[in-house]
Amino acid sequence: MEVLLLRHGKTEGNEKGRYIGRTDEPLSPAGIAEAQAVRGLPAASRLFVSPMLRARQTASILFPDAAQIVCADLREMDFGAFEGRSADDMTADDAYRAWVGGGCMAPCPNGEAMADFSARICAAFCKAAEEAIAAQETRLVVVAHGGTLMAILAAFAKEKRPFYKWSAPNCGGWRTTLKEDAWKAETTLYDPVRFCGGAPYQ
Repeated sequence: MEVLLLRHGKTEGNEKGRYIGRTDEPLSPAGIAEAQAVRGLPAASRLFVSPMLRARQTASILFPDAAQIVCADLREMDFGAFEGRSADDMTADDAYRAWVGGGCMAPCPNGEAMADFSARICAAFCKAAEEAIAAQETRLVVVAHGGTLMAILAAFAKEKRPFYKWSAPNCGGWRTTLKEDAWKAETTLYDPVRFCGGAPYQ
């Protein structure tokens, strides 16, 4: 089964370098334009989508005829006290500096820890994969967030990389493969290839 992991288009918060997790921002005009510029994505009859508006809008532009299955647990990390702020805004924030100094693994104040976030994402992705396998689908498409994609690949890709090495641009993502007969035993994704928004899908 082909697996497409897609990040939503830009929002105003993305453009200003802010941490945007639970904030339900729409796509910015630039984000709408970049989604409309994506070319060559294969057809899909249904998608697994984050509930956040930016993901649902992106999915509607990229796959206008597909049904959207909204999965609450595919949403981005809750950044707690860091939400809506940029790194530049927090240069003197001791809590932020400690969080970054620890590799962003600890809980954000009033937000999520990396381990809890990743566990949530992985459980949601496994459920989506099992549903796609049961339906004998040939393609599994997820439209969500940068953190969502990184968590999935850091956990399941056969090629092991640190979490942040799986980043993708807005309206870009990863194409990979899931072997249905081995999924329950191995929970492994094979041969991920990164692609960028606006470039022809390969």
